[in-house]
This record gives sequence, structure tokens and C-alpha cells, in this order.
Amino acid sequence: MESLFNAKHGHQQIKICVSGAAETGHCGIGALEKAKELGREIARQGAVLVTGATTGFPLWTAMGLKEVGGISVGISPAASEREHVEVYKLPLDYLDLIIYTGFGYAGRDILLTRAADAVICGCGRIGTIHEFTIAFEDNKPIGIFEGPWEMGAELEELIQKSHRLNAKIVTGDYPKKLLEDIIFMVKKDKIAEYKTTKDSVSDTN
Repeated sequence: MESLFNAKHGHQQIKICVSGAAETGHCGIGALEKAKELGREIARQGAVLVTGATTGFPLWTAMGLKEVGGISVGISPAASEREHVEVYKLPLDYLDLIIYTGFGYAGRDILLTRAADAVICGCGRIGTIHEFTIAFEDNKPIGIFEGPWEMGAELEELIQKSHRLNAKIVTGDYPKKLLEDIIFMVKKDKIAEYKTTKDSVSDTN
């Protein structure tokens, strides 16, 4: 298996945003394990997880990811660690790095989706719809993770009523296949080879 982080070309590390509900009472039986398996698969396929540094579905995904040694980044709506914990009541656990935006939830959502190469939407609420529409407008690869929740059907209805073709959306309830499809799309848009000026000079010596 390739290293989870390439020191020379770290910009090539694929970053997957997982969007989902912070409150998960409506997510159905088995949602916790499905979210954790999604996280494990993100790590197994060598990608970095990016979440809104929140509770619920994204946190469960991070829990699964850390079980197999993956890298987890959180984009917080708060301006500081203290505000993150005391005002927003958000966790610090299962996150290797937290970026404090100070932009609240709406502003955070834009930075969250744009910090990632692709977005996967799991069980969610209005915030997940917001993040989905930002990714849709940005023409980012999107995965709709189906499970014992309504969000998948709601997002598919949005797509049908958008009157805009989008070839970068995949759906499925099997994390391994969903990740493979998304990473395939991401890699098509990646710069295959990048050399700094210093590298180029060294090659000519």
C-alpha cells in the first residue's frame, strides 16, 4: 500500500469531505456503523478525511478512519479552540488538525467543500443540502452515500429538478465502490506531474 502522505508531492493527497448531520436521531438503524465503514474506506484508499469538525455523522466517519490510522482534518465554524468547544459545543476528538475559520456555519461550509477534492453526502439535514449545492455549483465530484436515511432520495430529487447536467455525481451504499468511483473522477482532474523550478534546475545539472 502506498504511504498515506507523500512528502515531496503532498499536494497530490486526495482530500474527501464527508458532509452529514450533527444530530442523527433520524438517520436510522445501522447509520453509525455505515459512517464508520465509510471512514475506514477513506483511510484504506489513502485519502485524507475533511469534515466540519462537528458531531454526528462526520464524527462517526472520523472515528472509523482513525481506527485504521487515517488522517483527519476539521474545518470549524469557530474562530478559536475555546469558541469551538464552549460556544459551538463541538468536539476535538478524532481530528489531527482543526482550522478555525470564524465564519459561522454558512461561511465554514464554503471553505469546507472547497478545501476538498470531492464531497460525500451521508445522512444529513439542511446543512448537508447547503454543502451539496456548493459542491454542485463548483462542479466538484460528489458521492451520495445511501443508507437507512432520506437524504439520498432528497438529493437525487434536487439533481432531477436542477435542470443542469452533472456527470460528476455517483451514488451507492457500498463505501469501497463509492470511494473508488469518486477517486477515479478526482484523479482525472489532478495534475499528473509537478516539478518546482528547483527540481527542474537540478535535472539539467
